[in-house]
Amino acid sequence: MTQRTTDITVGLFMLAGLAALLFLALQVSGLSPKSAKSTYTIYADFNDTGGITPRGRVSMAGVTVGSIESISLNKETFQARVAMSIHGDVDNIPADSAAVIRTSGLLGEQYIDISIGGEMDSLKPGDTFYSTQSAMNIERLISNFASGK
Repeated sequence: MTQRTTDITVGLFMLAGLAALLFLALQVSGLSPKSAKSTYTIYADFNDTGGITPRGRVSMAGVTVGSIESISLNKETFQARVAMSIHGDVDNIPADSAAVIRTSGLLGEQYIDISIGGEMDSLKPGDTFYSTQSAMNIERLISNFASGK
């Protein structure tokens, strides 16, 4: 009887461990179910997107306000077109704001930071940022410095 109780206890412990491992894997991968918040899409065109990826972070003043939906090539301007999904409660981004690609720390992940402008009009769903700043390319900086350019 004690052997059966021990086997059941170990089995339950293993199931709980596997469930915890699955939960952590989903959290780290970003595949966890998303909340049903209302969002809207705005766009930004960059010359170089660096290392940003879909599902990356979009922030304003250090607060996450959305995520990157997709990155595609605009075949007319040959720039990267980034679609950003912004939380519906952040509906007053000034129209003259700038989208800047920044890095968390020295070698951290890259994300889009919205630098607030001062205009009274706000960006509407489907609008595009007028001002953008592309990712800083460390390799290009070192190459230019080494070659004296």
